[in-house]
Amino acid sequence: MFDAAAALALMQYGDSAYPAGGFAFSWGVEGLAADGLLRGPPDLDDFIREHLEFRWNTMDRPLLGRAFRAEAPAAVAVVDRFAETSTPSAPMRDGSRRAGRALLGISARLGGELSTAYRVFLSADARLGHLPIAQAVAYRDSRLDLPSAELVSGWTLINGLVSAATRLGVVGHVEAQRSIAAARPRLAELLSKASPSDAAPSSFTPLIDIAVSRTHARSTRLFTT
Repeated sequence: MFDAAAALALMQYGDSAYPAGGFAFSWGVEGLAADGLLRGPPDLDDFIREHLEFRWNTMDRPLLGRAFRAEAPAAVAVVDRFAETSTPSAPMRDGSRRAGRALLGISARLGGELSTAYRVFLSADARLGHLPIAQAVAYRDSRLDLPSAELVSGWTLINGLVSAATRLGVVGHVEAQRSIAAARPRLAELLSKASPSDAAPSSFTPLIDIAVSRTHARSTRLFTT
């Protein structure tokens, strides 16, 4: 039976208007566009696919799952520290923490008990607050199950990348919708296979990492990453 309540929750948390600060991060879109490596819809589609397959599905998704299954805030912090040490790029670490802390802040203001409790840990350790862990905490507070939390996480990534490309003029609004439509089947395919609970988080996106690492060397920029 169709669960309207669950669908509405997914729409709310997956909406680009949800005030979690995601508009400030391009996750490499801006850098690659500035370097002439992201010039239009085909490049954007390839970029989204690379992000989904070689970072989100192998890194963010396993981390989200671990944090989602962690019962106490202290156990969540263990996963968070693992996220910190397993992300070699300093700009990616900083962006992930800033995005995660923004999401936790909104969740706490909306009355999320676990989000409120976990923010105590964040105040004591500047290394904590990575986005996949924050998503796990916030979506648990929202009473989403793990598959739904993974879906929202993947969807917000796609939406964020396409939104950044649109704001930078890489694609137009109609082309942006085509890119989103093209990415949906791949995300669905990835989600159709459960992420093993013992999966070792890893990523391999060298061009994206280089583009993000060069962000602070650029004279002008629109995004944090």
